[in-house]
Amino acid sequence: MRRFWLLFAQTVTIALALYFVYGALRPASRLQQLGSPATPIPVVETASSSLAPGSFRDAAARAMPAVVNILTTQAPKRGAHPLMRDPFFKRFFGERTPDMDDEGGGLKNSLGSGVIVSHEGYILTNNHVVEGADEIEVVLTDGRKAPAQVVGLDPETDLAVIKVKLDKLPVIVLGQSEQARVGDAVLAIGNPFGVGQTVTMGIISALGRNNLHINSFENFIQTDAAINFGNSGGALVDTRGNLIGINTAIYSQSGGSVGIGFAIPVSTTKTVMEAIIKNGHVVRGWIGVETQDITKELAESFGLQRSTGAIIAGVVRGGPADKAGIKPGDILLAVNGKPVGDTTEMLNLIAQLPPGETAKMTVLRKNREAALDVVVGKRPIPKDLNK
Repeated sequence: MRRFWLLFAQTVTIALALYFVYGALRPASRLQQLGSPATPIPVVETASSSLAPGSFRDAAARAMPAVVNILTTQAPKRGAHPLMRDPFFKRFFGERTPDMDDEGGGLKNSLGSGVIVSHEGYILTNNHVVEGADEIEVVLTDGRKAPAQVVGLDPETDLAVIKVKLDKLPVIVLGQSEQARVGDAVLAIGNPFGVGQTVTMGIISALGRNNLHINSFENFIQTDAAINFGNSGGALVDTRGNLIGINTAIYSQSGGSVGIGFAIPVSTTKTVMEAIIKNGHVVRGWIGVETQDITKELAESFGLQRSTGAIIAGVVRGGPADKAGIKPGDILLAVNGKPVGDTTEMLNLIAQLPPGETAKMTVLRKNREAALDVVVGKRPIPKDLNK
């Protein structure tokens, strides 16, 4: 009997042990079946699941088909534009093939870039890329080639519009350069040194650059994206592939890129392009004055209480300003109610005025403000640009 109870006790002990072990394992087993973190489901990422970090391939793919190579040919002419000899500001036009020289007497072949802006075949480029060319050929990224005709030139902004007759043209999307900010990533697309279409990347280094004495009207986007000879007339695009500028010049002592390039903002190019397509040229307002910025030293010497505005340094005899009574020494404060901050703003405000219309100019004379009505004239093209 005693032996019986001993076996019974052992059996019960074993049964209870199995019960508790089984009960402890069961919840864990259930959690695993529901996807417990203890057994995570493996995730396999394919190469097409996302862009590589920092990639701008989509922006480049959108913009590149609309950027073209421009080949020009012209008979040699005596003399050269003074900017071509400037060791600091190198323009992109005039990069001849190695077998050409000034004394050879043969045709000069030059390289540049352009941007297709409409399905009708209009292409934006720089004035210095096509100016004086006897023949212009456009080469698309798909291999098509076509001769181009000049629609119009604007030497004062260094912009030009040419046109080709081709079907199914890729067109770039115009962006909003007004929304660009320093530090934004940008891509420069063009044909540097004739090696073929090339994309480089950088940032916007500065906005509103002027007083570089490259063009009459300056409002450049500065970028450190590598641009070189042959990029001129090419596209500066944002990270969505939208056009925000036309590459036009670099600052360089060697002729190569040193990370200081300049592009004409699309806000300017759009206005010029529309005027050229409509009229064949750009018509600007003019009142016939020479101006000077108000510096701290000038403000102190003249006892001025302000540092904004433009001092009238000279007046063209018989010009619109002279007829309206504007005199040297006056300070131009506003044009049609829009304040004048400096000479650059004044030049741009007056250029936007339609010739023949009357504009109200606010001037400061002997510490008294006066409003004068000026009949706006048509701005003549400077002699050094009127070729």
